[in-house]
Amino acid sequence: MKSDKKEVSAIVLDVLMKGHPDDPRPIFKREPIVQAIGISQFKLLELVPKTLNISIHERVYIGDGEREKIERVKRRISYDELTQTARVELPYVIELLVAEKEPEFVQFFNKSISITPKLHMLHLLPGIGKKLMWEILAEREKKPFESFADISHRIKSIPHPEKMVANRILEELEDPNVKYHVFTSK
Repeated sequence: MKSDKKEVSAIVLDVLMKGHPDDPRPIFKREPIVQAIGISQFKLLELVPKTLNISIHERVYIGDGEREKIERVKRRISYDELTQTARVELPYVIELLVAEKEPEFVQFFNKSISITPKLHMLHLLPGIGKKLMWEILAEREKKPFESFADISHRIKSIPHPEKMVANRILEELEDPNVKYHVFTSK
């Protein structure tokens, strides 16, 4: 799921017209900043906009070639560097992306494997212990899962698998000391 490829598109989490408030330079020397999350690898990014006509939740192209609204990708940032607004928007945007990429995450339930003899990839999802993991493995042996609805229908103790995935992504972004990055890149 993850790779070292560059993000091509991002969703805007916050727009700082006068730059970052912690910037020690005088206001007239600061450049506008956009905080965003990459769509494919959930990288948190700081972008420099070409135009100030950018709104929160807007998708922007940040790949190679001509960009309509973004001048350049300034840098990758950590969760701690997000503004309060960006932190509030992040869970909502992650849930949106998880729903959009449902087939990819359903494949995670179908194809996940053991990491160590005592740790399975499924254990990394919040709320999944040994008993639930064995139930998922038994169900996927019978027939691969087709959707989040299929997972919640066949495994009664998982009413919202999409929320488990979204919570894991958020955990990986929030905690720099997370050992295993399943959905995000380090």
